[in-house]
Amino acid sequence: MGKEVKQIKAPVIKPEIEWPFRLFGSVFLLLIIITISCIILILRNNLIGKQIDETINAFYDWCGEKGIVLEDIIISGREKAAKDDILAKLNLNRGDNLLKINIREMKQKLEELPWVKEANIRKSFFPNTITINIVENEVKAIWQINEKFYPLDADGNVIEAKYEITKPILLIVGADAPKNFKHLIETLKNTNEEYVNRIKVANYISKRRWNVIFDDIHKGVTIKLPEENIEEAWKKLLKLDKSKGIFKRKLTIIDLRLPDKVVVKLRKESLDDISKFNKFKEQKL
Repeated sequence: MGKEVKQIKAPVIKPEIEWPFRLFGSVFLLLIIITISCIILILRNNLIGKQIDETINAFYDWCGEKGIVLEDIIISGREKAAKDDILAKLNLNRGDNLLKINIREMKQKLEELPWVKEANIRKSFFPNTITINIVENEVKAIWQINEKFYPLDADGNVIEAKYEITKPILLIVGADAPKNFKHLIETLKNTNEEYVNRIKVANYISKRRWNVIFDDIHKGVTIKLPEENIEEAWKKLLKLDKSKGIFKRKLTIIDLRLPDKVVVKLRKESLDDISKFNKFKEQKL
């Protein structure tokens, strides 16, 4: 008998069904595009921000109706700044909605006033008040230029306001003197602040160096400082005063511009005085 031949069925290969995946991918991509477009639209038109602002304003209005309104303004620290100028900058009235008052904007406006260096502002509720503490610019010197006088603060900034001199104050003279004034004072104070307080006039010469006058504007001693190494020259002067009492002498000029010597000029007095102080005319250190 012959062997039976078994027929082996070939496996059936079914094609992959791709359309659902393609459809899902297309829908997913479309959703991403729509979402991004909505985000861009919202950001461009600030729809969320506008809605938040409207909600906040509605809440502020409701609080105002319930009595959260400005009742009083308390100002402290004011001496030179005019009260009317401050109130004009604030532009506030009793009954204004306290929650709608912008503290940061008020601070910025007040610090635009010439005499106001810093303004510290806070709101208080029950009683509903605004408390303002003013820190004023302090006049440290008077700048003379072109026969006019301007008050200066500690940084050498011109205070654009009227100022009446009521006590002795340092006089600064010369073009560009204000912006170099702070460096001069700080340099000299590092050595001895007591001597710095005796300076009555500081004259900025040719926009390069300083002459300072001690004790008296008209009869004081003029100290000619060098263009560079001011601190070293100043130390030399203090050393001379401690060892020889140079400021007790009848001098009109002490010239510190030369690095290896000090040149002095005597006041025009009697021949005896000139003979007595002749040794100070030129002294090597």
